[in-house]
Amino acid sequence: MKTYNVLVLCTGNSARSILGEALFNHLGGGRIRAFSAGSQPSGTVNPVAMETLQKHGVPLPEVRSKSWDEFAAPDAPQLDFIFTVCASAAGEACPIWPGHPATAHWGINDPAHVEPLAARRAAFETAYQQLEKRITAFIKLPLETMSTVTIVEAARKIHAGAEA
Repeated sequence: MKTYNVLVLCTGNSARSILGEALFNHLGGGRIRAFSAGSQPSGTVNPVAMETLQKHGVPLPEVRSKSWDEFAAPDAPQLDFIFTVCASAAGEACPIWPGHPATAHWGINDPAHVEPLAARRAAFETAYQQLEKRITAFIKLPLETMSTVTIVEAARKIHAGAEA
């Protein structure tokens, strides 16, 4: 069984992309190896992101807020798929990724700056549920038998279907 490398991108790499990385690794059952990064990493992981993962029993990865430049380096893991989870990262000029991975945008509202704290926790829960729904659908795809174009199309349909 092939292991697919997934990179989840956001601007700050502190909230949504962290949730995505952890969920892909948890739900992927060894078939997916996920990472996360940001175009302008904040340098810290939002504690409510970690709290949300812990609440759902998702193993807490050894995460850190890091730049997407790490994954464009020659010694970086070769990526199969990249998912942007915020509009800012989706609209930015990305590095040239080794291997030219398939990319898709799954926009999720940013829960990190919602106030007060109770509302922020609720926003993180919403982001978690949205990502879990998309990731669960994606990992059920027969990736081994699909072309890159078909996978990107399926990822876009998953996003559109999750929005409905």
